[in-house]
Amino acid sequence: MRGKGRGTSYAVAASGQWTDEEEGRRRLPAGEVHAWEPGRNETVCGLSLSRSRLIRFAGVTWTDTFPESGGAADRVRRQCPRCASVAGRRGSDARPVWHRTNPRP
Repeated sequence: MRGKGRGTSYAVAASGQWTDEEEGRRRLPAGEVHAWEPGRNETVCGLSLSRSRLIRFAGVTWTDTFPESGGAADRVRRQCPRCASVAGRRGSDARPVWHRTNPRP
């Protein structure tokens, strides 16, 4: 079973890439991004990296793909909702944690 706990850090796999000239020609993700655990050949949502033609970015963390992070999110168009549900989701589309306010006795 995978390590889906809070201590797991996820890297990024994306449908495209671009080069940031200001940061010394660093490769960054573009297009649709998925959470990915280094050492595995599939994304957190179950897509095969090679069959889906996704590019691995081991040096970019999942949290860097959120627009408010100011990290590698400049050209990210979409985050996989299935990956976001496992790896964590922040921002305006984040749903609050489910909470029962009035439990039955």
